[in-house]
Parts: sequence; C-alpha cells; structure tokens
Amino acid sequence: MTIIRNQAESRSPFPGGAYREIDELIQGNPALWRGCDMAGQGDHGRSTGFAQLDDILPGRGWPDKGLMEVISPQWGMGELQLLIPLMRSVIEQGKWILWISPPYLLYAPALTQAGINTEQVLLVDQGTSCKDALWTMEKALQTENCGLVLAWQNWLPDTVLRRLQLAADSGDTLGGLFKHNVSKHSQSIMKLKIKGSPGESSRFKGSEVTVVKARGNFRPMSTRIKLYQPD
Repeated sequence: MTIIRNQAESRSPFPGGAYREIDELIQGNPALWRGCDMAGQGDHGRSTGFAQLDDILPGRGWPDKGLMEVISPQWGMGELQLLIPLMRSVIEQGKWILWISPPYLLYAPALTQAGINTEQVLLVDQGTSCKDALWTMEKALQTENCGLVLAWQNWLPDTVLRRLQLAADSGDTLGGLFKHNVSKHSQSIMKLKIKGSPGESSRFKGSEVTVVKARGNFRPMSTRIKLYQPD
C-alpha cells in the first residue's frame, strides 16, 4: 500500500519550501480571519484572567487591538469585572485607561484594591454629549498612549462602529464598548454577550458569557463565570 503524504505541497505552484513558509505565516498571524479553525490561532491573545473564557477565545485571550463589544441587558452584571485583569495589565505597561461616560461614579478605593493605579485612569463624565464622547473615543484609540479605552454608548450606527474599529487598528489600541443592544452588521473584531442568573442568592452569580463573534471563530461559544453582581 502506498501512502501519499502532504500531497497538496507536492502539487504546490510555489517553488521549494515557499508553500511551507506561506502556511507558517498564515498560522502565525493572529489578526487573520480563519473561519472556524480555532486550533491554528495559537496563544496570541492577552489572558482574560478567567481560564474558562480563555478556552473559548481564539488566541486564548483578549486581542491586542481593535474594538470589542460587551453586551448585557443592564449595567452592573459583572461586565466590568471581566476586564479587571486586562486593566491591571495595561497599568503595568505604563499606559493610560480612558473611561467614557460610565453609568456610575468610579469608586477609586475599589479600583486601587483591584490593583489599578487611578493616577493612570482618565475619565470623561456622563454629562458629555454623545458626539463629543465618540470624538474623544476615536482620538484616544488612535494614540499609543492609551492602552485601553472603555465607553458606554447605545444605539450606535454601524458606520460609527466601523470608524472606531479603524481608529483602534491605526493606534494599536484596544477599545471596549458596553451596550445593551446587538448590532447585526458591526465591524468590531469581538462581541461578547453576558446573561445573568437572577435566581442565585449569592452576589457572585454564575453568569453565562457567550462569544458571539471573534476573529478566527464563526460559531458562538459560551461558558459560565462567577461575577460579582450587587443586589
């Protein structure tokens, strides 16, 4: 019996080892959309701090840059807690974190206790107009001084989301957009959806986190994470 291995390479139109070099280049590019093949992504992302979430994310963590949407039916469902380890990482890199129009007042002692140096946190308050808030977010995403830009905005048209995604790419910055509604045709590179468990009595409730969209994976995948949810 004759076994033919690597038949595709033997018929490759590329000379010598060029086929193998191209394949290695594809395998090593975390920004390349590769359909449902998660195995080829490798460990290119920044760990979320939650092993069960890393397991379902292409690259096993947050992307280094781009716009991601975090969707929840209401604020305070633990959505911000998901990003605490990421915020610590950004602070350790000596970069700024910008908060734009958060729905609640920031409680500095809690951030400090979580290991976040508030001297590296900038705040655009809730009274800022939507137009000014989006302008600020776009400019912040374009600068390398900000390692993370977080904004709370609903009902943004897809054209605006596309502009924010392009800004994040140009500045090598990661942006997080907290929303209640789902955009069907947004250009963000990642979309997460959080669903709480109202029946649980503990403040640390098992929330269902679904990766609705991510580069490298078309199929929604879910996991359960204990997140703090005040009563």
